[in-house]
This record gives sequence, structure tokens and C-alpha cells, in this order.
Amino acid sequence: MTHTDLFGPDSQDNTPAEIEEPTAEVIPLRKERPPAEPANTDPADTAEPETEPDTGDEGEQETTVPVDGPALARPSWQQAIASGERREVLPAWLLSQDELRERARWTLDHFMHVFAFHAVRTPVYAGTLAIRSPLGAARLVGGAFRWVSDADSRPIRANAIAHNDAAEYLRLAKHRDGKVRLRLTILLAAMLGTAVLLTALIVAGPTWGTLLALAGIVGGLGWFGAPQDRPLIGPAVVKPQVQKLTSHIVLRALGALGIAEINKAVTKGWGPRAFVAPITRDGPGWRADVDLPYGVTAVDIIERRDRLASGLRRPMGCVWPEPVHTQHTGRLVIWVGDQDMNQLKQPEWPLAKSGTASLFKPIPFGTDQRGRTVAFTLMFANMLIGAMPRFGKTFSLRVAMLAVALDVLAELHTWELKGTGDLEAPGRVSHTYGSGPDDETLAGCMDMLRYVYGDLERRAKVIRGLPRDVCPENKVTPELSAKKSLRLHPLVVAIDECQELFSHPKFGAEAADLCTGIIKRGPALGVILLLATQRPDKDSMPTGVSANVGIRFCLRVMGQTENDMVLGTSSYKNGLRATTFTRADTGIGYLVGHATDAEIVRSFYIDGPTADRICERARAARIAAGTLSGYAAGETTGTEQTPAHDLLADVLAVVPASEERVWNETVVDRLAELRPDAYGPWATLGTKAKSAQLTAALKPHGVAVDQVWGTDETTGKGANRRGIEREHIAAAITKRDARRRSD
Repeated sequence: MTHTDLFGPDSQDNTPAEIEEPTAEVIPLRKERPPAEPANTDPADTAEPETEPDTGDEGEQETTVPVDGPALARPSWQQAIASGERREVLPAWLLSQDELRERARWTLDHFMHVFAFHAVRTPVYAGTLAIRSPLGAARLVGGAFRWVSDADSRPIRANAIAHNDAAEYLRLAKHRDGKVRLRLTILLAAMLGTAVLLTALIVAGPTWGTLLALAGIVGGLGWFGAPQDRPLIGPAVVKPQVQKLTSHIVLRALGALGIAEINKAVTKGWGPRAFVAPITRDGPGWRADVDLPYGVTAVDIIERRDRLASGLRRPMGCVWPEPVHTQHTGRLVIWVGDQDMNQLKQPEWPLAKSGTASLFKPIPFGTDQRGRTVAFTLMFANMLIGAMPRFGKTFSLRVAMLAVALDVLAELHTWELKGTGDLEAPGRVSHTYGSGPDDETLAGCMDMLRYVYGDLERRAKVIRGLPRDVCPENKVTPELSAKKSLRLHPLVVAIDECQELFSHPKFGAEAADLCTGIIKRGPALGVILLLATQRPDKDSMPTGVSANVGIRFCLRVMGQTENDMVLGTSSYKNGLRATTFTRADTGIGYLVGHATDAEIVRSFYIDGPTADRICERARAARIAAGTLSGYAAGETTGTEQTPAHDLLADVLAVVPASEERVWNETVVDRLAELRPDAYGPWATLGTKAKSAQLTAALKPHGVAVDQVWGTDETTGKGANRRGIEREHIAAAITKRDARRRSD
């Protein structure tokens, strides 16, 4: 065949009409690689002679470039184990005293509820058994008759009759007669024994034994006569019927989110490879660990939480997708609770009825979705709480403040700038206290901040002057805070509605500078700042304050700016979105800064009466420790805008010369009438608390308080109570005035 025969005479311009076909040699374009050499072969022995590479007509050759290297050697057993995460030997709840105590309390409460539930219904159970006992007796008699007559074998005998098998029938009849005689003998013996036993019990036994036997017989017959579809005893606790979380349900929910990459991955068989661990129970819910398709991040799922909940067919408060920050951004944990988080019964605050707190140790703040207690250490940290109005911001702040109140060494400064008195209970143990958004209260708050800021320098000098073995880390320790002479006790400043201060035209700039300095320098010096705001934006929250707070708690907010102002820059992009909380999620928010990962926490709910009782206990503990001071002790601190007054002179004014002795609570009531602004909070205390308050206030003046006989004005009866003598007050004034003149 010639070139012309194949392409035609005009296919190429410079081709002759006839070309003689040469003999061709086939040259492979890709040569096969030689087999791998053994590892111990000497390269000199196996060196190949250098050859010129084969070239084509144009001097080129197709080569293969290795892209994927050889498979890496597997790590050794020791390396694999060393890089793994060791699981705790004991469960976390067994290592936590608070959680162990809470579980024990819950278990006891559960069984007490079950016992009380059935104990109350015992008469109903007895009546139902009595009503059902005739039917039970009929069933017992009928069952005994069928057993004795061998009714079960009747169909077999009937079959023999139907087939005219006389021999088989006679054999069966003979066998049945022997069985009936044996069973009838057993039944008669049982009936005779029961009759003798009952007769002996009625004639010779005690009355209670007879009644107990009759009750047992009636109860047994009633139980035997109960319909199978109507049980006598119902459950004391109805368990929620929750569908088990399966891989099919999770994949169906993820596929319903409208994410194109997930839909593509599903069609290519991604489903079986999606789960990196089995779906397991995790607390009161299910946990699924998912590796999302390439290009899909956990944040993509979190921002579609409402659609994910729809796909799972669960309430939104039960579905909590979370990123895994220790892994890649495509790792997602989906936790699906049995009940909506906002409908779960919140346990009682562990310190509500007893116990004390230490700011150097974790204080219980709330619970997570799984019902586990979340606690954080407030020492060496500051805290910022932000939320929309009416979502639990002040209640969350009050939990932290009550823990501070229960630490007798902590000096608390309470400023509630809303003016509703929500923090009045912690104010009873506070060194300074103010309530309201007026200029006078804000000026008092500024005086307090200046005092605290100035105390930072004093504390720094004290710590700097301590020996290295006493203060090795150059910061406050529990041992140093307990030494009154050093005055390095924890100092906590709590400001609710702080936007009223930071946005004030006169005080805003200075307040921002003072709080920024306290936040930056205070933690190592034992000074802690607690801030709460319902307007966390750039105009009402200084950047220097929001950027340096260590612990942050963000409840529901409306936008990304507010979210990042509280939780930190880029928190919204990283999946921490407090904007997803609903109207029903009161008290639920993201807590960051106390642990490696952010947590969804529901703060403990402590109502007003409970807070009052806790603060009464805190006052008593501080009085006993001698640490009640400032506003709580009725002293003027010089850091607040309150009218100056003389306690001794005021007591002398309300106790006339005709009264030699008077009860403490009576003096407190009269002082409140004399100066409501100064002594009004004392009058709201209980009888014992009033007496303790006046005792603590008079102690620095050296006035003795003793038992005093008096008459109750309401009942007219005499009683012996704690009180003062007027001459002791007068003597204290004389002594004080003489000392002042000598100075």
C-alpha cells in the first residue's frame, strides 16, 4: 500500500506519487520500569551501562513523573498509642464531688417520688383488687377445672374419634383417667391443707394475721383477675418516647440542608464513610461524629441549625451541632437531646442551701446540654456577660456574684445601673453599692473605679516587696489573700448595665480607661471585673474592655457584631452563633474562655427569695470572720456618693435618755426612719440579721453588745435579746472625740 492509496493523490503537497514502503520498527513510547532492586544490593554491582536515550524523529520522548510517593511506613505500636487520647479510668461524674452529690440527690429524689406516688394510690390499688377478686376467683376455679380434667388433650382425643381409631382413643382415655386421678388428688390435698391453715389462723391466730391473710387472698385473686390491657400499677415517671438516632436519619437530615457538595457526595456513596465513630448515647441524648464532604465545614451546618432540626424531626432546642476545634474544619459533632434544653428541669445551685466558695477554686455556674455541671475559676480572670433584654443576663451575673459573696475573703463592689434593685441581695454583703442610671449613682461608681484602679499600684508594690519564697509567681495566692495585714484579698467589681457608664458623655471615656487598666493588670493582683450589658456594640462597649476579657458568656443577641463583641472577633465565622437561640432559650448561651472549647451553658436559676437566704448566710459568715465592711457594715467608704453620717451620734439620737437599754432590731428600725438613705437597707433584713448588722457596725467603735431584757411592742411580752446600753454609746463618743482632739 502506498501513501497515495491511503490519503489520495492530493493529500500532501511535497509527497511523491509513489513511495516505496520501508521496513518499519515499532518503538515503545513508555518503557517498562525494571524490577526494584533488593535493599542490600551493592549499587556498584548492579549499575547499568550508560546508554543514550531513545529519541524520535524530533528528539523527544514521553516520560512519567511520579506524583504520589511510596506509602509511608506505619507508625510503631508505641508511637500510635502515645499520640492517642487516653480515656479517663473513672467517669467524670464520679471524680466531681458536686456532680456525684447531684446524682446521688437526684437518685434519692427519684425513688422518694416513686414511693410517694404509689403510697398515695395504695387505697385505689386495694379497691381495684377487691373489685377484680371475683373475676380472679372465677378464673382460678375455671383454670383448676381445666387442669384437673386435662382439657388440653381433648382435641387429640377428638381427632382419634374423628378417624374411628378405637385403639388410639382407648389408649388416650386410659392415660387421661390416670392423669385426672393424680391431679384431683393433688387439688383436694391442697384445698384441705389451705382450709386447715385458714381455720387454725382464724381460731388461734391473732386478728392482724387473719386480716393480713384475707387481704393477701383478695389481693391475689384481684391480681389474677386483672385484664392484660389494664395493669393495676402505672408508671410513676413517664419516659419520653424518643426515636433512636441512626445513620440513615443523620444522612437524611444533612441531605435536606440544600448544600450542593453534600448532595454530590451522597450520590457518589459518601454515606457509609461519613461517620468516624459509632453513634452512641451521650448523657440524655445521642452523639454522632461526622466527617463532612470536602469543601463543607461545620459552620455551614451550624448556620442551618433550624433546617437540621427539621430534617431530624426534633425540636430546635434538642439539636446542637458543634465544631471540633482539635480536628479539621470538616469534622462535626451532632448532639441530639431527648428533651428540649429549655424544658429540662434545672437542678438546684449546689451552694444554694449550704457550703462556702473560694474564688481560687471552680464555682458552679450552670449546666450544659447533657445536664452536667459547668464550673469555672473566677480568680485571675474577668467576665463579660452580654444579651438582649429579658434573656437572663442579670440572673447569670447574680450567680457569679453570690459565689463571690460566699467567699468571706472577697471584697465585693456591686453597681446595678438599671435601677430596679435586681442585685440588692448581693449588695447586703458589698463594700460599695449603687442602683440606678442617674448621674449621682454613676459618679459614685466612678469613685469606686478610681479607688480600685489606685489600689492596683498598692497591691503591685506589696507583691513586689515580698520574698521570692513567699510569692514565687509574683501574683496573689490563697495564702497571701488570707493575710489581712497584706490586704491582698480578692477584690471583685460587678457592674450591671455597664453601657450606661461607658456611653455617658461625662464619665464614658474615663470609665473605659479605668476598666481597661483593671482588666489588663487586675487578674494577677487579685482584682476581678464582672461586666454585664444588654447592648454589646462598639458604641457602648470599649474595644479595650471587650478584647481583654477572659471569660465570656453570650446569651441571645440579634446580630454578628453583638455576637463578636461578647464572644470575640471571628466567633460568628467559627460557628459560635448566639443569634441562633430562640425566645424560649432564656438563660442559655455560649460560654467561652474557661475551657479549651466553647460550651453551650444554661446558667443556674436563683430567684429573689433564694438569693436573699444565700446572702443572709454569707453575711453571717462574714460577720463571724470579721470581713463585713463598707456599705454592708454601715460605714462610709469614701468611694461612693452618700451623705456623711455619724453612726454613734445617730444611735444616741434615736435612743432617748429615758431608755437605758434597747434591743438591736429596735435601734435599726429607728435608724431607718431617721436616715432612710443610709440605714434603709438594714430595715429590710430579718430580726436576727438586723441585730447582727448593728453588732458588726458598732464593733469598730468598741461598743459592747449584750443580752438586754425588754418588752415586745407587738405582743407586749418580755424577752431577753441582743441589745445595747445607751451609756456605752455615750462613752464611745466621748472616747472618740478625746482621741480626735489629741490627734
